[in-house]
Amino acid sequence: MNHDKLSFPGLGIELDIDPIAVKIGSFEVYWYGIIIAAAMLTCFLLAVKQAKKNNFSPDLVYDLMFITLPCAIVGARIYYVIFKWDYYSKDLSKIFDTRSGGLAIYGGVIAVLLGYFIMCRIRKIPYSTVIDYLAPLLPLGQAIGRWGNFFNREAFGKYTDAVTAMQLPVDTVRAEEITDVMLEHAAVLDGTTFIQVHPTFLYESLWNFLLLGIMLFLILSGRKKRHGDVFLLYLAGYGLGRFWIEGLRTDQLLLPGTALAVSQVLSLLLIVLAVILYIIRGRIYGGTLKKG
Repeated sequence: MNHDKLSFPGLGIELDIDPIAVKIGSFEVYWYGIIIAAAMLTCFLLAVKQAKKNNFSPDLVYDLMFITLPCAIVGARIYYVIFKWDYYSKDLSKIFDTRSGGLAIYGGVIAVLLGYFIMCRIRKIPYSTVIDYLAPLLPLGQAIGRWGNFFNREAFGKYTDAVTAMQLPVDTVRAEEITDVMLEHAAVLDGTTFIQVHPTFLYESLWNFLLLGIMLFLILSGRKKRHGDVFLLYLAGYGLGRFWIEGLRTDQLLLPGTALAVSQVLSLLLIVLAVILYIIRGRIYGGTLKKG
């Protein structure tokens, strides 16, 4: 049987991967959950390590990370469920089943940022300073977390014959994400039908690592002018990459009653917002490092 096989024929890579990492009786632990947890733990440890260098107390970092976990998971799930309500409304119990996927990154990011904002207001801490400190961890966490989609055989794109093309067994992916074009170009190997698609999870992971590198360069080179600039770079940079990558995917969440992908619309809004805020803040604060 080839049901666990994944391959990148153009790169000569073949893998045999079970999406379930551990199974004890009827209890199953998916690689998806393990990778998401690993991404969060990595970001938490780095945040603690860098706390003193950025004049933050470790206690503050612990509080921020305590907010991050529930906000990220709940926000990502709510966002996904809202735009997949036709599916979840038929069986509300499925709303709480996140082990096999169904988390939207944008929802998690929005919820986390809102949680940070509330905490900063309560503790009277400059919000722009905090989000600049944590901003590089966003693309890092996303870059790692996207590999959960790889193990889950999800978040892939349309058919392609590019060198980066990925082949997936048809019966391991959701039927609604398979297009007629994919089936027209499907290959049958040892009795198993494979579709060939864009590995958009990989594109987004690499894009996030690139964005992380640019953000670190801005920080370490001393080119940052104002607190908040690094975060605005994240909004614009991630929005730009996500807009392009989302256009390749076949599992887009759509605005109700339209054919518009929610993530593409939101990406454009974030790019415009980041540029406008950067210009406005530049006119208010000039070129000096401010906590505005």
